[in-house]
Amino acid sequence: MPDNTRHAKRDDRPEESRRARLSRTFDEDAELYDRARPGYPPELYDDLAELAGVGPGSRVLEVGCGTGQATVPLAGRGCRITAVEAGPSMAAVARRNLAGAQAVEVVTAEFERWSLPEEPFDAVVSATAFHWIDPAVRMAKAADALRPGGALAVVRSQHVMGGTEEFFVEVQRCYERFDPETPPGLRPPAAADIDGSDHAEEVARSGRFGPTVFRRYEQDLTYTTSEYLELLRTYSGHRALPDAARNGLLGSIAGLIDGRYGGGVTKRYLIELGVSHRR
Repeated sequence: MPDNTRHAKRDDRPEESRRARLSRTFDEDAELYDRARPGYPPELYDDLAELAGVGPGSRVLEVGCGTGQATVPLAGRGCRITAVEAGPSMAAVARRNLAGAQAVEVVTAEFERWSLPEEPFDAVVSATAFHWIDPAVRMAKAADALRPGGALAVVRSQHVMGGTEEFFVEVQRCYERFDPETPPGLRPPAAADIDGSDHAEEVARSGRFGPTVFRRYEQDLTYTTSEYLELLRTYSGHRALPDAARNGLLGSIAGLIDGRYGGGVTKRYLIELGVSHRR
């Protein structure tokens, strides 16, 4: 996840250009994203209520709503939501998924360039999207969007050790063959080795928020071969590969799952909620 907060012109920051380019890949197939991407555990929303005060009547700004994986449950809990999504196709699917929610507005805009309304929000929520926002902008603008004491709630998700562990060791040979940028011997980290300190430090550096409180959830999801390939097709790194390399990679992975793992694998996710209150 990018954490570079240096101020510079866009042309002087190739990492930002790459981040912006990769972020646009999600909009290329919003229906696939909506179908394949998992939601979040119910306990996360309970903790949002406890730590961020997000509940019935709360005025929530969601940054990067995607197709509504977190928006729909938040709307179900009675929140009044303004959801900002840069991808027009993603935003269109989100509007469809939220068609029955009267207190939700989905805005198609880049958060960095979107004009904040005059009335501040009770909470800013961003689920698996905050790392796509320009690091030079995201903390200050989130703080500007909040009332004093309002909460910034950032959800991050990462593949960690667990599930069908041997598959995730073997599959690296597929990546090393078709994606030359794959580090040799790459393995999912252990959940215990992920501490959230990078996010907490960025929050602290901004000077706009109090300490960050974390909650963590581990979730095992099992996929058939076709379901797993659909999931991979939603990842920016896979989408950015040349067609021949991506097709070769996915075919190789499918052969491995079908040939050695009975047509299905289990992936373990670590989902982390960090909540910080505006000073």
